[in-house]
Amino acid sequence: MPLDIGAVQSALRAEGLDGWLLYDFHGSNPVAQRLAGLGGGGHMTTRRWYYLIPATGDPVALVHAIERHNLDHLPGTTAVYAGRAALDTGLTTLLGGLRRVAMEYSPLCAIPYVSRVDAGTIEMVRARGVDIVSSGDLVQRFEASWSEAQFATHHAAAAKLYRIKDRTFETVARRIADGVPTTEFEIQALMSQWFADEGLVSDSAPNVSAQENAGNPHYLPTAAQTRAIRPDELLLIDLWGKLDAPGAVFADITWVAFTGRTVPAAMTRAFEAVRDAREAAIALVEDAAAAGRDLRGFEVDRAARGVLEAAGYGAHVLHRTGHSLGEEVHGNGAHLDDYETHDDRRLLPGTGFTIEPGLYFDTFGVRTEIDMAWTAAGPEVTGPRQQAIVSLV
Repeated sequence: MPLDIGAVQSALRAEGLDGWLLYDFHGSNPVAQRLAGLGGGGHMTTRRWYYLIPATGDPVALVHAIERHNLDHLPGTTAVYAGRAALDTGLTTLLGGLRRVAMEYSPLCAIPYVSRVDAGTIEMVRARGVDIVSSGDLVQRFEASWSEAQFATHHAAAAKLYRIKDRTFETVARRIADGVPTTEFEIQALMSQWFADEGLVSDSAPNVSAQENAGNPHYLPTAAQTRAIRPDELLLIDLWGKLDAPGAVFADITWVAFTGRTVPAAMTRAFEAVRDAREAAIALVEDAAAAGRDLRGFEVDRAARGVLEAAGYGAHVLHRTGHSLGEEVHGNGAHLDDYETHDDRRLLPGTGFTIEPGLYFDTFGVRTEIDMAWTAAGPEVTGPRQQAIVSLV
């Protein structure tokens, strides 16, 4: 989708910024590449390029002479450099009269997903008397926001994931009842086939984790590393996918089950804590939206983690509360994080994100994961919310 220069300029004026300076060298800034329409290949980008979108007036590109046509598809004028002296002069001219610009930068690398511009380039811009602020909220507004068509792809993908979840639990339950030996890897392979049947694609096979393996949030079974799924054990499945269509965005869910009749008390208590943390996060998002109050990613993480810590589980938290969703499963919008990073980006209408608190122990782990899509009607959970560990017997 072409970058809407008018909309960007309106946002810059609203934020009190003089401009947004996109910069890339050799693919070092994938955000700038995508926004400039260079992310799909077809362009050789072996030299530094800059594209300034001012708050008022026409954009200006600064490109190397041997790659002078790379930004011809973008509106505005173009300046060309070759040697480093010409680059120095060109950058001075480009930034003349500007005092405050946004770049893909995050103070103290608080948000690594945004911190794409190298320190030396930051120094070059600052040396010209320009203050640099993070483009984090601009990036999510113009790259992480979903169109109406993308909201539809998310809802469709979510419905398919929930069908696969149900089919997975039904298959494991039947095999347990019939005494059929089965492994995590075998169930993962079946799920991958169901993804294909449903027309879903992903960047990875689903996570199928039994008992102690569920205590590792990023465990994935392989043919060489798998275990049996036995009676009276916890089973965690994490599945994410999107429609196999241009522009489609991801859905991402996690559910837990028990391959016996009575769930052990320790597992029940842990799951109730993550469920309550999830509900606290959902309520905060809904309340802030209803009140018209800005809400930042770190605030939601604090609300969820506060529930887990109050229940005595603080030492068993290993990751943030949630992440942005987009055309990649980890999108470029705000993450719900004050644990791994301090994400002070605002949660914006038009975006989607997960809420997925988890607790991890040596012998098992539990997590509940739902998606929220912030449509014109407000933020909504796009599927069922697990209330208790599912018994498969």
